Amino acid sequence: MDKRILLALLLLLLLLLLGSSFWGFRQSQSKKALSLANTEMEKEIKGVETLKQDLSAEVETLRQSYQALAEENQILQGSLTYAETQLAGKDAEIRAAKKNAARQTNGLRGEIQALIATRAELEASISQLQAENDSLRTRTGVLERDLSAAREEKTALANLNQTMQGELKRLALADFKATAFQVEVETRRQSATAKSGKARRILVTFDLTGVAPENQGIRPLYLVVTNDKGVPISGSDIQAKSMVNGQNMDILAVRGKDVNLTANQRLSFNYALEDKLSGGFYRVSVYTDIGLLGAASFRLQ
Repeated sequence: MDKRILLALLLLLLLLLLGSSFWGFRQSQSKKALSLANTEMEKEIKGVETLKQDLSAEVETLRQSYQALAEENQILQGSLTYAETQLAGKDAEIRAAKKNAARQTNGLRGEIQALIATRAELEASISQLQAENDSLRTRTGVLERDLSAAREEKTALANLNQTMQGELKRLALADFKATAFQVEVETRRQSATAKSGKARRILVTFDLTGVAPENQGIRPLYLVVTNDKGVPISGSDIQAKSMVNGQNMDILAVRGKDVNLTANQRLSFNYALEDKLSGGFYRVSVYTDIGLLGAASFRLQ
């Protein structure tokens, strides 16, 4: 044989040997891999079977739970229907109660409003009565004080008049005394006043009638003004004497003048006060040198 053919055969055999060795190696590797995969697959199958068993147990448990819940649901459905029926009845009762309560509330509101109005009227009446009572108490207190003051003034005036009447009897001559004896207190504008703060002058007028001839002629006349205690007022600086029943009496006058007396005439004195007079009773007297002609009193507030 040709060497080249032998060489080629050898080379071919070598290649076949190498290919057979590689194929055997590959088969051995494939078998190992397949065996390993088969082992892994068996493990997975066992795991899946275990999982299947666990899931089957869980499914059974869930099925039993579902049945229990279904039974409970039926019971609850029956209870719910009963409860809804009861609730509907209660709702009807509540609506009826609300309507009744609304009617009663409206009625009560009307009564309450009427009571509030009545209370307001009563409170107003009470306030008015309290105000009237307070006013009446005040007026009563004023009237009581005025009454007390009037009683005191009446007593003082009575005492003063009694004193004057006594002096007229004692000091005046029976056939020589004044009549229509009047006293007026005037303001600066010559209007009458009874207020001490406005009094500015004293005007005295009187009549002499049927004067006996022996008492006629020029005689001095004296104006005397005293308070209810008999004390002469400020300005009484004219000292004089009057002969009464054979006895001389000292007097302090605010005015004096000589007058030609006739059988019948009207005489007057006009005296401007030097100082303001305080409130109270005062006595005005007119004397001659032979006795008291007349007297009168006045009061200043």
